Amino acid sequence: MTVQERLSDGLYGLGWGTVKKLPEPVAARLGRTVADLAWRQRGKGVRRLEGNYARVVPDATPERLAELSRAGMRSYLRYWMESFRLPSWNAERIRAGFDPKDLHHLTDGLAAGKGVVLALPHLANWDLAGAWVTTELKTPFTTVAERLKPETLYDRFVAYREGLGMEVLPHSGGSAFGTLARRLRDGGLVCLVADRDLSASGVEVTFFGETARMPAGPALLAQQTGALLLPVTLWYDDSPVMRGRVHPPVDVPATGTRAEKTSVMTQALADAFATGIAEHPEDWHMLQRLWLADLDPGRDPAHPGKAAA
Repeated sequence: MTVQERLSDGLYGLGWGTVKKLPEPVAARLGRTVADLAWRQRGKGVRRLEGNYARVVPDATPERLAELSRAGMRSYLRYWMESFRLPSWNAERIRAGFDPKDLHHLTDGLAAGKGVVLALPHLANWDLAGAWVTTELKTPFTTVAERLKPETLYDRFVAYREGLGMEVLPHSGGSAFGTLARRLRDGGLVCLVADRDLSASGVEVTFFGETARMPAGPALLAQQTGALLLPVTLWYDDSPVMRGRVHPPVDVPATGTRAEKTSVMTQALADAFATGIAEHPEDWHMLQRLWLADLDPGRDPAHPGKAAA
């Protein structure tokens, strides 16, 4: 384990061990303080966040983008403060912490017994939404997590999410898709964060007017198992309660090849994600490159031959 990996593991361990013991108002203030400090330093993640917001809000002035990135960092740190504290929340606090709209799309789908895939972007706190599902709806689900370095940090994330009632599969290794398909065929629930492709073999979509790549998994699972595919978007407001919306189902096209159907369905997911992100851009925690013009500098007409930060 490298020095940086040991430091990362130690810091996350400190967060889970210390922040959850703080009174909630103190933890919230700490999150805002850390967010503002990171924002003022304008590191790589903050600059990338601001660049991504520039695509979401193309007419934003530099001053508006700065406001958005500051709000975005505060939202991001709220996510972390909540996540560090979630293991100490009782069932009543979890139930009171999330207010989803149009939940009938999910409950009706589960009642039909054909399985449901929930697909979410990196908006607000997807861990809290998951804990709410296992607590309020008493419905376990399966998800996939990116393998982190060091391995001990990945193990912390897995243990944390399993403690919230989730079954967590590693993204790498090749067996996740088959396990997810089996869970769906048994009428189960699968939840996937699906606005950023981690495999380099995703589906190209138009996202805020430019080409990005998103994972094919949600659409493929729906086609292969007959499960319902539901986009979900989340956001914060000025209250301690996170809000959310379950969007109408993404249907499997009646005609076309598997690849054509996957493309149409993934574009529909991207469109639903864009709706939620445009309404609450500051709650989209995308601190990485996403659009192909940023991943492949040769496709960026504004900066030929130069990679974006």
